[in-house]
Amino acid sequence: MNEGTVAIKRQACPDCQGTGELHIESENITEDFEVEKQTVIAQCPRCQGLGFLLSGNGGANG
Repeated sequence: MNEGTVAIKRQACPDCQGTGELHIESENITEDFEVEKQTVIAQCPRCQGLGFLLSGNGGANG
């Protein structure tokens, strides 16, 4: 065993599937009563944009 070597077990974030981003579909109604669709991209709050959870984190929302 090598001293000083640290193994970190990563688990892909289940909320963002490892991308670190959440894609949220949004719809707006324009003044001409047309539906305007857009995708809002936000940092995943569960993994703070890393895309993975560290072991021991457990992914608990808190």
